[in-house]
Amino acid sequence: MKALIFAAGLGERMRPLTNHTPKPLLPVGGKRLIEWHLEKLAEIGVREVVINTSWLAEQFPRTLGDGAQWGLSLAYSYEGTTPLETGGGMLHALPLLGDQPFLLVNGDIWTDYDFARLPREPDGLAHLVMVDRPPQATQGDFALDADGHVRSDGEQRLTYSGLGVYRPQLLDGWHEYTSDAGADETPPRFRLAPILRAHMALGRITGEHHRGRWTDVGTPERLATLDRELGG
Repeated sequence: MKALIFAAGLGERMRPLTNHTPKPLLPVGGKRLIEWHLEKLAEIGVREVVINTSWLAEQFPRTLGDGAQWGLSLAYSYEGTTPLETGGGMLHALPLLGDQPFLLVNGDIWTDYDFARLPREPDGLAHLVMVDRPPQATQGDFALDADGHVRSDGEQRLTYSGLGVYRPQLLDGWHEYTSDAGADETPPRFRLAPILRAHMALGRITGEHHRGRWTDVGTPERLATLDRELGG
């Protein structure tokens, strides 16, 4: 299984820390945020990792190299100076990922979730790890049924953790599911959530509820809190 790490964001909420350093390369707990992911991916046997980049993109290969120090082979999917959003970023990276299911993790989260628990072959088009709604996003993203299907809405709304397994076929016919203005650009720029919601209605998205530790490292304050918790 290959993996994709989303690392192309501008990190605007994290400024001034991200004025000169991409958010996934910020240190926390004694190592760079993205290194926590690279180590966990290597531990479960992933050998090829694609990292999508945009803001300060040159720092990623300069800092991480080819991934040999983790026993990985790193490839970089450069999106240009404007990030392509989650859907566009995934589409842009597909030539490097191939036609098999791949693990996806956002470069700006930290979690104690065991990546080995993720299914190598999701039942549908994607399997999402969900978490309790954090204080900064109390509305939640999706609902998780008792049978393990993720729905657009429901009584028990949870937050998508930024971690899951996806089939490339999720993006087949993607254009009919999005109304994002950037979808007609070259390369296309569009969000993944509307596509996921369309397939949720057809029962093609499964998920699970992780009740352990998880942090969306979106602000300097949350970064500092996580650093203290990890003994940095």
